[in-house]
Amino acid sequence: MPKGPKNRSGGKRRCKVQKQAARTAFLKKGDDQVFDDLQRQAIAQEMGLDVPKPPVDEDLPGMGQFHCTICDRFFATAAIQAEHNKSKFHRRRAKEFAKGVKPHDQEDAELAAGMGKTDKGPRLRSAQQPAAMMQ
Repeated sequence: MPKGPKNRSGGKRRCKVQKQAARTAFLKKGDDQVFDDLQRQAIAQEMGLDVPKPPVDEDLPGMGQFHCTICDRFFATAAIQAEHNKSKFHRRRAKEFAKGVKPHDQEDAELAAGMGKTDKGPRLRSAQQPAAMMQ
């Protein structure tokens, strides 16, 4: 006998949720990429340039015209996007990025794991003396 509850299609319910989470895990931008996008937008606005609307993409919700840069999400209508802008998740992320501190990136992770640039320590005087004697 099969174990666990099954849905109407014959598969386990939790498998569908796990597959959906796995599919969308790699589609989101990292915090460092979002931070760079926000910096580019801020520079463009300071220079007086208009940020162009993204091209129409039929595969995205709302043809790709309603996009939240902070959360990296697309919305079907402007009303849904306005509702999202009031959400706790969006406000928290906006507050985090408003601090202006660059989030961790891959280089920081490698340094923390001990895989980054090596620290050769302070320079010794014996290495500097021969250069001073030749002058």
